[in-house]
Amino acid sequence: MYNRLRDLREDRDLRQKDLADYLNCSQVCYSYYELGRRDIPTEVLVQLARYYHTSVDYLLGLTDVCTPYPPGVRGK
Repeated sequence: MYNRLRDLREDRDLRQKDLADYLNCSQVCYSYYELGRRDIPTEVLVQLARYYHTSVDYLLGLTDVCTPYPPGVRGK
């Protein structure tokens, strides 16, 4: 999961600081997310999935399909 976060960020030529600003956290905090030194809160995973137009499952490594779920497809 952590490599996936880094790869998504680097593929878009973003800095950790850019994502930290988006998430309203410090660069160190975001760095710890990427390194796996800090658990990522659910709401942050959702924010990142929306930012990258993907699914939380993709971020977590549960699927290799990068596209987000279609509207209306959610767990019940």
